Amino acid sequence: MDKFKVIIVEDVKLELKGTEEIFRHEIPNAEVIGTAMTEAEFWKLLEEQTPDMVLLDLGLGGSTTIGVDICASLRKNRPEIKVLIFTGEVLNEKLWVDVLNAGAHGIILKTGELLTATDVQAVMEGKQLVFNYPILEKIVARFKQTVAQEQRRQEAIINYDIDEYDERLLRHLALGYTKDMITNLKGMPFGVKSIEKRQNELVNRLFAVDERSGVNACRLVTRALELRIIDIDNLEPDEE
Repeated sequence: MDKFKVIIVEDVKLELKGTEEIFRHEIPNAEVIGTAMTEAEFWKLLEEQTPDMVLLDLGLGGSTTIGVDICASLRKNRPEIKVLIFTGEVLNEKLWVDVLNAGAHGIILKTGELLTATDVQAVMEGKQLVFNYPILEKIVARFKQTVAQEQRRQEAIINYDIDEYDERLLRHLALGYTKDMITNLKGMPFGVKSIEKRQNELVNRLFAVDERSGVNACRLVTRALELRIIDIDNLEPDEE
């Protein structure tokens, strides 16, 4: 395997020593050309050395955002440098998203399998989104959950005979639109009376006979959300 140069950014001395040992024993084709424990040390070191990869801890000096800022700056000013995150932030999923958006090539959590030659080599070969098992497990779990929710939504749309206009009506009722406002939506070919009729038909389809009495727009929308016919996380209005 080709040789490459690495700078390690880690603010805990014991963990820094342990990471250097991983490179020495597990990834011998990597040359650690420098280490930094603060952001200032890192930028100074970067002026003196040119690494192929930066192994970056996200939490520096008690701040979890510094690592994200470093990653974003490297992507903008030194895009040729690979950035692999090696972090103990094992529960902060928002931070993972932030650093991926900032341009990180992958995230290795300091748990489970830790840092391996396979993951480091994958980054050096240009692979994007390199993760170790703990974070992959979470990603797969979220993927399975998303697919299951979408499947339930598709089944509900079929079972309750929901067409495009039903979905648009329910979605805009959920957003607080009045019937008059809905009739003014671009491509909505219905007047207020037709909207009222469609709403009543939806009540008949989504509720059992003994549940239909007194169902208003709010209760109808709640039922549509319960059935996953509309998605609370994707409520966006159409053009007016």
